[in-house]
Amino acid sequence: MDFDLPESANAVREGVRAIAERYDQEYWDRCDAEKRWPEEVWQELVKGGWTALAIPEEYGGAGQGLLELAVALENLAAGGAGGAATFMYLLTPAFGGLTIARHGTEAQRREFLPKIAAGELETCFAITEPDAGSNSINISTHAVRDGDHFLVRGQKIWISGVERADYMVLVTRTIPAAEARPRTSGFTVLLVDIKEAVAAGTLTYQPIPKLGTNTVASNMVFLDDVRVPADRVLGEVDQGFAVLWDILNPERILAAAGGVGSAELTLKIACDYARERAPFGKPIGANQAVAFPLARIKAQVELARLMTYKAAWLWDRHRPCGAEANIAKLTAADAAWQAADRAFQVHGGMAYSLEYPVARFFRDARIAKNIPVAEELVLAHIAQHELGLPKSY
Repeated sequence: MDFDLPESANAVREGVRAIAERYDQEYWDRCDAEKRWPEEVWQELVKGGWTALAIPEEYGGAGQGLLELAVALENLAAGGAGGAATFMYLLTPAFGGLTIARHGTEAQRREFLPKIAAGELETCFAITEPDAGSNSINISTHAVRDGDHFLVRGQKIWISGVERADYMVLVTRTIPAAEARPRTSGFTVLLVDIKEAVAAGTLTYQPIPKLGTNTVASNMVFLDDVRVPADRVLGEVDQGFAVLWDILNPERILAAAGGVGSAELTLKIACDYARERAPFGKPIGANQAVAFPLARIKAQVELARLMTYKAAWLWDRHRPCGAEANIAKLTAADAAWQAADRAFQVHGGMAYSLEYPVARFFRDARIAKNIPVAEELVLAHIAQHELGLPKSY
């Protein structure tokens, strides 16, 4: 077994960390407070090729894989971005670049990937619905064939980045859930031209006021006979579940990488404060009640990092990685939350002050226990598929 990262990943770590460390916590606080995309960082990442890592070289990318994307995201988060980093690597590099590179037709790859690599085209992903929630099998947004197009009707919720994106990777039903046999059949994944649909009045969206991760808006999306050309299907009609797993597993792996990086950043800030704060004549970090919980979280972070890298490594080799992706997401999200909670305790009353970034870490870390999949569903999956226990849902 070899636990050394490949040279490509080491180069990514150094390059992305160098960009991240040029931006201090005041910058990220401003982006969060102003609810704006970290455009300056994004442009640096694009220009350096750090968002096109998983796009094949013939389409303008670096020809690397999900492992390199995970390392990039982890180090953007750890270098200063924290939770704000996750969507910067999910929305376009993963949902767009990774998915089209693996499941797009040659014509789709030629059309979309060079633009994604150059930063000229951005994407988002839409699966969640108000009634279905985490039960993706039961989504009701449907696409009906109409000549050379599909007409799409339905509603999505918690769709992040719509306001920036050019195209939406949209999960629809072409066979209703009640009629599909097996139930995982009847899914079709479409590439929707957002600006065209908005101009036609068939797609509208409404931002949802939310607690954290305010550098990207999350939206309700309404689809009213959105017209999508039939050549914009990713994968095969009615067989989109295979495409879907190659979206959801990378999403969980990258969410885990963001959790690992966020936990590392939060731990650093907590430890810096614990070394400096000395109200009783010695640094509070000298007290075991302060030091031991931080040390335990460090152990959690290292374990989560190993599983994240393993899951990405498996995905890059087209090997099953569902269990590893779920375990990585579960452990990394918990490490990020424990780090934020402990940093709050270490800072005492000052954690409540917006002068420190702890409150932002606290808000951003909590949602990771619920998205992209709730930890209860992860545990149910592990119980059933890894432990052989009866299905609980």
